[in-house]
Amino acid sequence: MIGEINGQGSKRSGKSRGQENHTVTDAFHIPLDAARARIPPGPDDPQFVILRERGSLTVELYRPLEIDRQQPHSRDECYVVVEGNGIFEMGDETVTFGPSDFLFVPAGVPHRFRDFGESMMTWVMFYGPEDGEDA
Repeated sequence: MIGEINGQGSKRSGKSRGQENHTVTDAFHIPLDAARARIPPGPDDPQFVILRERGSLTVELYRPLEIDRQQPHSRDECYVVVEGNGIFEMGDETVTFGPSDFLFVPAGVPHRFRDFGESMMTWVMFYGPEDGEDA
């Protein structure tokens, strides 16, 4: 099930970087096939699905169709490309991308995918405060 840990759900506790205690049950696993099945199919439907929110983290799966119409976001953003190849514009920089590539865009920076053909999908992770984290 999306948003639940796979396995036995151990209750082992631990501290992470000065944070409060967390248990292994705070962990989660999102299978790609289950996430993919939740994206609405039509071209007029939203091209993403929010899969999990925890603290400042929001995890989505995004599948643009033909054109990436996104606008700059108010929080820092990471992408991990699942499928597709093309060009990613971020601010004044342009890079090529393909499956398994990681892309980071600070809050407020214009960005978009282009020239990705008929099939493109990426994990999206928003995190941190509005207007992004300090560098």
